[in-house]
Amino acid sequence: MAHQAYHIICTTHERARWFDSPALARILIREMRGLHEKGNVDSLAWGLMPDHLHRLLVLQTEQNLSTVIKLLKGRSARLINTHLQRTGQIWQKGFYDHALRVEEDLPAIARYIMANPIRAGLVHCVGDYPWWDAVWLDRIKLQVGSSRPYRCS
Repeated sequence: MAHQAYHIICTTHERARWFDSPALARILIREMRGLHEKGNVDSLAWGLMPDHLHRLLVLQTEQNLSTVIKLLKGRSARLINTHLQRTGQIWQKGFYDHALRVEEDLPAIARYIMANPIRAGLVHCVGDYPWWDAVWLDRIKLQVGSSRPYRCS
């Protein structure tokens, strides 16, 4: 539904760690940016883990969410396979989505997404992880464990 906010999670096929590769991460990020720039979605926050993607977005088109996610997964899979000179699945079928209610705190969900690399033990500070972004970057302070902001000194 247009103008509805969603938290979505897309997982790679068999939890393959495709996005340990910076080149493959950049391919997916370009495709996410393209959907934003074409007006399909308003991207609020995202975090790309080695084997899955979290994204907080607002649907901006009359297309349904499934169609937009299918575009993202289809285009990125084709480009990743071309880059790797292979064929085969990149993404697991389907995706998780949560349609957000008005009273839900969007920056809190963004903090959850941004803290995923810390919870997974990939980094101690979100600022050390390269594959995330949020529109509230200047206002969000990430508190995980200690009172550590998203930028660590």
